[in-house]
Amino acid sequence: MITQFGSLFAGHVDLDDEGLDGTPANDRWLSDDELATVFPKSEAIAKLMDRTGYDTFWLAEHHFQREGYECIPNILLLALHLCHITKKIKIGCGFNIAPMWHPLRVAEDYATVDRLTGGRVIFGVGRGYHTREVETFGAPLLDQDANRELFEEQVEIIFKSFNQRAFSHQGKYYTLPPQVPYRGYELREITLVPRPKTLPVECWQPVVSASPRALDFMAKHGINGIIGGGAAQGGAAEKVVHAFREARARAGRETELGGDLCIGFSFHIADSVEQGIKEATPFFEENIKMFAPLGFVPGLTPEQIDAVADPKRARQARLPTLRSAIKAGTWLVGPPELITEQLMEIQHKYPGLEVVNVGQPVGTPQAVILEQLERFAAQVMPAFK
Repeated sequence: MITQFGSLFAGHVDLDDEGLDGTPANDRWLSDDELATVFPKSEAIAKLMDRTGYDTFWLAEHHFQREGYECIPNILLLALHLCHITKKIKIGCGFNIAPMWHPLRVAEDYATVDRLTGGRVIFGVGRGYHTREVETFGAPLLDQDANRELFEEQVEIIFKSFNQRAFSHQGKYYTLPPQVPYRGYELREITLVPRPKTLPVECWQPVVSASPRALDFMAKHGINGIIGGGAAQGGAAEKVVHAFREARARAGRETELGGDLCIGFSFHIADSVEQGIKEATPFFEENIKMFAPLGFVPGLTPEQIDAVADPKRARQARLPTLRSAIKAGTWLVGPPELITEQLMEIQHKYPGLEVVNVGQPVGTPQAVILEQLERFAAQVMPAFK
């Protein structure tokens, strides 16, 4: 039964000239002051969500994006600030990209924020998908096997540091602690200071590949999964939800279908489906311009991906439309009664599902985000809360 609602904000600033006919993604180069508007925009969203009864405001970690799409480099720092200016809402890390961190540094930073906010920040990890980000920080991404191998070792270390008073680790990438003399003794173990106050640590990860290895790893560590809604490509394909449950069962945890998952949707409330499509299409198209070249728009040919960057060719490339996304179930568009009915159907289909994310794609202006989240809270959430 759906009981919790959140929203994922990847950190985009308000943009001009949007849609397939607008400025190509790679041609955007915003000023420092424009890029920094992501922070007051985050504040405004957090305050509205806190006031209107949402449970979690999710933030995404990204770097070097002078185009203005994902502009929050340190979500733990921002989460701490947002907790200071709100009252109850939790701030979710969606996600700390482990390959760009030393695992003990991200563990320390999370533990510090957990202590300073009284447990209002939710931990999350991811492997990353921007080569410009991950490879610049010296970690592999082009080599997906190496990226996954590094990520898994880092997460092992993070959970050791959270759950053990003192620990050691010997792996392919890390030997912790180094065996060095320290103040009269030989260093053999190390302690995270501080350790989180909130134990066990609730952790979330995007479900992208949904490979047995990935799902078994999440099940081993009790990591919950987020599907769609900006956290991963596509929507909640039924086979992915079943595979997630089966991996949980292999690890000895029996769940109802949809349990330990959050399913995310983009949405736009309007008086009619047609009006919603008209209003939200520019934002839907801007999202395609950003994510198609990264492989996050399934089913495109190389020719279609190439055409996305050219306003003269994009309209003739037979790219996905918002109407097709609605049909696929990744978008909820129309009157609030229709969106409520669609979520009720999802709830019936996945009886273990408790958490849903709703939000807008990159490119959506602040005023639209605030108006849409306010309407959803007033006109849809009461049917579930």
